[in-house]
Amino acid sequence: MGSSDRLFDRQRTVHELLGGSLVADVVLWRQRNITMGILLVTLLVWLVFEESGYTLLSLSSSVLLLLVTILFVWSKAASLLNRPAPPLPDMYLSEELVSVVGELAQKNINALIVVCRDVALAKDARLFLKVAACLFLIAIVGGLTDIASLCYISLLFLLTVPALCERYSDRVDRHLMLAYRSLQQIYVMFDNYIAVIRKLDMEKMQ
Repeated sequence: MGSSDRLFDRQRTVHELLGGSLVADVVLWRQRNITMGILLVTLLVWLVFEESGYTLLSLSSSVLLLLVTILFVWSKAASLLNRPAPPLPDMYLSEELVSVVGELAQKNINALIVVCRDVALAKDARLFLKVAACLFLIAIVGGLTDIASLCYISLLFLLTVPALCERYSDRVDRHLMLAYRSLQQIYVMFDNYIAVIRKLDMEKMQ
């Protein structure tokens, strides 16, 4: 298959696109024991949420309550019996970490504001299509499942789709190229429609 038949003319393998590290090996099932362990643990956690009726917030609160109670009783017993207190590390946020996190948050929030402004002012039809498609997909997925199931399905998706893409890369690239060309045609039609609307608006203003 020629390079022109690959999506975006990519030359790298799926493993290289994922960084070529241990994470890529796990995602592509080259570390089968680790991948299976992650899937089994995630399945167990999902079953706990489904069968117990806990939500993420209620389970987190219950675990933290149990942990705080154990540490409190341990500390009281240690002081009464002249035993060492529980070994807790000194945890604090450094100014450097807060500065880095704040700068990163500011950068991402500003980028999001710019995207929202461009979409609202109809400056970029392609960006509008991307945002609309993402929001539509999120709305559909959010109406079909809860957060625990969504996390499990996302992990399952992550650990299966890239491996299948690597194994059947020729077929995947062929179908993705067909879908990409179809989306390009839709974008051209939508862009022409926007151009006609703008032209009519300008004629009305004149």
